[in-house]
Amino acid sequence: MVFEKWHALGNDYLLIERQALPFELTPPRIRALCAAHTGVFADGILLLAEPERAREVAELRIYNPDGSEAELSGNGAREAILYLRRRGWTDRDEFWLRTLAGPIHATVTSPTTCSVELGRATVRSADYPSGGADGRGELHAGGRTWRFQHVQVGNPQCAIRVAGEPELAELELGSIGPAIEHHELFPNRTNVSWFAELGSGQIRARIFERGVGETSASGTGATGAAVAYVLDGGASPVTVGLDGGQLEVAVGENLEVRLSGWAVPVFQGALAEEFVEELHATQ
Repeated sequence: MVFEKWHALGNDYLLIERQALPFELTPPRIRALCAAHTGVFADGILLLAEPERAREVAELRIYNPDGSEAELSGNGAREAILYLRRRGWTDRDEFWLRTLAGPIHATVTSPTTCSVELGRATVRSADYPSGGADGRGELHAGGRTWRFQHVQVGNPQCAIRVAGEPELAELELGSIGPAIEHHELFPNRTNVSWFAELGSGQIRARIFERGVGETSASGTGATGAAVAYVLDGGASPVTVGLDGGQLEVAVGENLEVRLSGWAVPVFQGALAEEFVEELHATQ
């Protein structure tokens, strides 16, 4: 089984074309593939398949390393977009992909950069059923009360603004994040971002991803933080600084969002026959 590994700001995925798969991607197999020492090691898997609709270049399915499926990933989408262009799935610089969150529109701007229109963000969704019209709320986790902004950007985001970079840097996401991810307010779990303003149109964010943990970067996490920042009076476009680098998020008046950034390949590989046999035996 052949694959490529890509990363965007340190957020790394295995890219696999469905026709290359000799088995179904079950949760145990996903966990085995993404394992750090006994697998390939990745933040998830991007599975690409021929589309059902003529206007779309591919269908993109996104799997977390715990075996769960994500509706959307901003970094994963950019990696898939640039992979598809590089691998000849299309010769166009603008095209559509199908995700569980719906169709997304891509624009390739260079061999390593692209932007993706993620659609319209909302602050009311079934992922925060008790939320009010503004999507704002409070919860208790890690020994303190947090005020948050719920944002749905194809997947659920809980964005929390803090006073400044010093407070942001001191947060112990490993101990706080799981309690918020699994909080009773969020029946489908949630991604969590904490952010601080650096200047007009600039924020710094840290991300705790659902099914992953703290990551060096998250495209949808950055988008959730940027939308929350704009709803709180911040300027758009928003430059979001993450541990892995910067992303730009443009937020329109109707909360239409466009995410721009880079992604690059790391290596191509083929699984050893012994490992493929082991995966076949894994249900």
